[in-house]
Amino acid sequence: MTNPKLRTKNSFGAAAYGGENWVARTASHAQELGSLWSGYRVTNEYAPLEAVLMHRPGHELAASLEDTEKALMLESIDIPLAQKQHDGISDTYRQEGITVHLVDPEMQVQANQMFCADLCAMTPQGAILARPAGGVRAGEERPVARRLADLGIPILRTVTGNAIFEGADLMWLDKRTAMIGRGHRTNQAAITQIATTLAEIDCEVIPVDLPFGTMHFMGMMRIADYNLAFCWPRRTPVATVNALRDRGYQVAFPPLTDDPQSYRVMNFVTLGSRKILLAAGLEKFQAYFEGFGIDVLTTDVSELAKAAGNIGCLSSILSRKGG
Repeated sequence: MTNPKLRTKNSFGAAAYGGENWVARTASHAQELGSLWSGYRVTNEYAPLEAVLMHRPGHELAASLEDTEKALMLESIDIPLAQKQHDGISDTYRQEGITVHLVDPEMQVQANQMFCADLCAMTPQGAILARPAGGVRAGEERPVARRLADLGIPILRTVTGNAIFEGADLMWLDKRTAMIGRGHRTNQAAITQIATTLAEIDCEVIPVDLPFGTMHFMGMMRIADYNLAFCWPRRTPVATVNALRDRGYQVAFPPLTDDPQSYRVMNFVTLGSRKILLAAGLEKFQAYFEGFGIDVLTTDVSELAKAAGNIGCLSSILSRKGG
């Protein structure tokens, strides 16, 4: 039976209604990072890599055996071999002291779920959730959203409406400036939404147009150190090169051509200043990078590459130290 005194007590002045015992939340969102929220953040493309998000591929790759074009892949995939190579990437990260978080979806996923770099993009204060462009990839962002929440990473934005955005189209030139490629996988509607969100955390966006027939901005430009970037000759937008040079980067142009090896070259992951993880079997380009004083680690991704992606595409960068 309810205590009659509780039914008649006046609630005015109680803490729940703003009374004298009310304690206000005074810390800003930025100040809560590292305590209430995860401290994971990204402000550049070269600081020591701290954590990545990956999805170990499974039976969903069988779609490549049924219809490679529909699955957005180049060839049929040997699933056990692809898994072994994916494990090799994860093992390398762990050996370098990098935390590997797995998506571990609770639902049936699509064939391209392993390309986690497409499914979110980190900022100095949280993640922007992607909305993949391909119809066959619709929904891949859902298990990633759940995993980000599990990790305590705030989602600053989920693009909506007719916006399409993939995380491999956004990269940080400095702690206040992101560059976004506008093209096949990211449209202007998404860029407008992302620019608004980043402006709220005192960051700006530089949009650049990508050539027709290219997939992501990631394939045009990679940063290996605070003062060294690599760009694809005759494909990289002029605005990209100028913005890099304005910020003190040396811009180098590897001898790339329209062949499978070149696409693998521009899909490396920067592990730290002048240290990268590169696809194995690219001896000429490995020597090229080493000529810039870069420490090059390699891992075999020959089977995974048949899915039209590589190390960079498979690795969503969640945090770099010192951000």
